Amino acid sequence: MMQGKFIAFEGGEGAGKSTQARLLAAALAAQGIDSVVTREPGGTPGAESIRALLLGTEGEGWQPRAEALLFAAARSDHVDRLIRPAIAAGKWVICDRYVDSSRAYQGGGGGLSDSEVLDLHRIGSSGLLPDLTLLIEVTPEIARQRATTRDVGGADRIGGRDDAYHAKVAAAFVRIADAEPARFARIDGNSDAQSVHMAVLKALEPLLGAA
Repeated sequence: MMQGKFIAFEGGEGAGKSTQARLLAAALAAQGIDSVVTREPGGTPGAESIRALLLGTEGEGWQPRAEALLFAAARSDHVDRLIRPAIAAGKWVICDRYVDSSRAYQGGGGGLSDSEVLDLHRIGSSGLLPDLTLLIEVTPEIARQRATTRDVGGADRIGGRDDAYHAKVAAAFVRIADAEPARFARIDGNSDAQSVHMAVLKALEPLLGAA
């Protein structure tokens, strides 16, 4: 049995990551490839409990270091209980956010250094990285419009932060992708979902050819 693949979708609020993850899973199924769609924070019962702590709007929230520690703890459980076993079973894991979101949000947006975030990832998840990370990029105007449509009941704690914070997050994603071009594919997410999906499949051709 061949080992599975690990694909992560990254990007800011309203980029369309969840939609693209679902479309990719359907496309893989049409080719006879079994996949698991998951998300961060979350994906396992323990990690979903931490998600509620992180994103809930009750209380005063977390300072950046505590936030980073909670994300790393959720990811550790997610990797051990879901991601690694699924890959070992020959499945493709499609994850809506992974460690690069921590690097962009708690790092770029929250002020932690990239090395600090990566140290937490090394300790908690043995440094596991995706085979390919798809960074979906949209303009601030489109991101704001989509997020408003999505968050009809109100944004979560992190999504509801101000424009300056999200601009820092977007800039951090660009820096990370530019520094690691072999692992990243940058996708223009401003058009309709199907057009973006086709760009995603194009970026995945080398991995699909090896499947």
